[in-house]
Amino acid sequence: MKRTTYAGLIDEKYLDQDVTVAGWVQKRRSFGELIFIDLRDREGIVQLTFSADNEEALKVAQEARNEYVLEIHGKVVARKDGQINDKIRSGKVEIDVTSAKILAGSKTPPFYIEDGVNANEELKLKYRYLDLRRPEMQKNLRVRSKIMASAMHFMDAHDFINIETPYLAKSTPEGARDYLVPSRVFPGHFYALPQSPQLFKQLLMGAGFDRYFQIARCFRDEDLRGDRQPEFTQLDLETSFMNADEIRHLVSLWVKQIMKDVVDFDLDIDKIDTLTWQDSMDRFGTDKPDLRIPYEIHDLSAVLKDSSFGVFSKAIEAGGYVRALAVPGGADHYSRKDIDKLGQYIERFGAKGLAWMKFTDEGLTGPIAKFFEDDQKQAIIDAAGAKEGDLLLFAADRFDVVTASLDALRRQTAKDLDLIDQERPWRFAWIVDWPLFEYSEDFGRWIAAHHPFTMPNEEDLHYLDEGEDPHKAHAQSYDLVLNGYELGSGSIRIHRMDIQEKMLRALGFTPEKAQEAFGFLLEGMEYGFPPMGGIALGLDRLAMLLAGQDNIREVIAFPKNSRATEPMTEAPTRVSAQQLSELGLEVEPDSSAE
Repeated sequence: MKRTTYAGLIDEKYLDQDVTVAGWVQKRRSFGELIFIDLRDREGIVQLTFSADNEEALKVAQEARNEYVLEIHGKVVARKDGQINDKIRSGKVEIDVTSAKILAGSKTPPFYIEDGVNANEELKLKYRYLDLRRPEMQKNLRVRSKIMASAMHFMDAHDFINIETPYLAKSTPEGARDYLVPSRVFPGHFYALPQSPQLFKQLLMGAGFDRYFQIARCFRDEDLRGDRQPEFTQLDLETSFMNADEIRHLVSLWVKQIMKDVVDFDLDIDKIDTLTWQDSMDRFGTDKPDLRIPYEIHDLSAVLKDSSFGVFSKAIEAGGYVRALAVPGGADHYSRKDIDKLGQYIERFGAKGLAWMKFTDEGLTGPIAKFFEDDQKQAIIDAAGAKEGDLLLFAADRFDVVTASLDALRRQTAKDLDLIDQERPWRFAWIVDWPLFEYSEDFGRWIAAHHPFTMPNEEDLHYLDEGEDPHKAHAQSYDLVLNGYELGSGSIRIHRMDIQEKMLRALGFTPEKAQEAFGFLLEGMEYGFPPMGGIALGLDRLAMLLAGQDNIREVIAFPKNSRATEPMTEAPTRVSAQQLSELGLEVEPDSSAE
């Protein structure tokens, strides 16, 4: 068999030509001695016509059913008037089949192989090889493939060297939990699957490879959500002798090329917003703002610090904040019941309730309006930038609760009211000047906001000295954000031993613990490391956005579900006692996952 072309690419240029195609039966329509079959492959569908003029081929069509695999020979002819389908490339032609062969039969699939199929996600993941036949899924994976091809072409054109780093590595502290791999050769010893190639790419800079690039697989044992998987892929780069501005410019050009190649969008990199971390948190409540939403958060603490409404005044007195959103058109859209649901929605962020008022032709109304005099109401309107018809939503608490709650409300109300700006569909932003440290509720201590090898701002280096407060320091780090999602995170790295030692000490490492965890990197620094920096862009998340999906599982061929299991192969599974014995391991029966 030698295919002429893909079935979905058959069009008028093949008229009156004999062709050979192959694919799956999408649909079969029988009219006795005339049978039509839609044949599907990765490029689309072509209609096949079987008639009594070719009896052997007609017998094949009579036997064929959905998802049978066929080899087809025939002549491309024009469709009759009234039968043209303008929705598909082959819609003006069909193949008059002269001979056909069944290459493989098929059981009835557990769901229809079509876009928008109403099937449970677990069922689709169990039969992922069938789900991947759907045109939508094939398009998603092609988007992913185009991103990788574009990324590699750009990196090659800019003299980056593609270098692979190990999957079996040393377990190091910080970040998420490692996935561990036991060693058979050294019983009781473990490799760790890398959470990122961070340490290796810094060592590559020390080795003199001043421009490194890799499409890197990474692994993190953490709780999952729609844009997170236990194994994921990064577009990873590192470079020497460039400052943060130069790296961001290079990455902006890189992303510009990807956007053009994949979705034919001309990104004007001069219009990419640059926000400090503090500015982003204050205005949008998040370090990954969706700039398509046309309204921001406003701080009303100064206006409301002497308010007779105790919820507000007590929050400010306790060192917290009162901030608000003025949601355009929200006064008419949201009933009291709807607003109560919004209040329940933000409880997950620690909010104890949702205060609100509506700005109507009668002024500010609502359950808390009675606590404010007319001059205070006008001050609230002015400070919140409110207009008649707006719904004012307030949060009063400590900084993290207020910002997280209002960020969630901003995203949800924009979705409810269809307020996301479609004139600029791709809104990128650089978030810079991050805190060097952040407090982790999970670990119960301060940790590095990015990683322990991030260079502080030059003017903040003194905060790492003995007797200073290192938590006041900011970092030479930068995140790239697209439409409210973090696309990538990067920084200038520490290349001097004295600064690295101070950083590790600020994180609570004794010299002995630092040597045990990062000795190979610290020793490398003693042999002359260059100034360096880099970034890692999340391939899965970028593919999700460019494919128009809201879950990264839709752009990964064989993903894990929300429980980090893989329904098709049933991984993770128990292993045999012999395998455990070879590794010197024992597993308690009640500790094994079901």
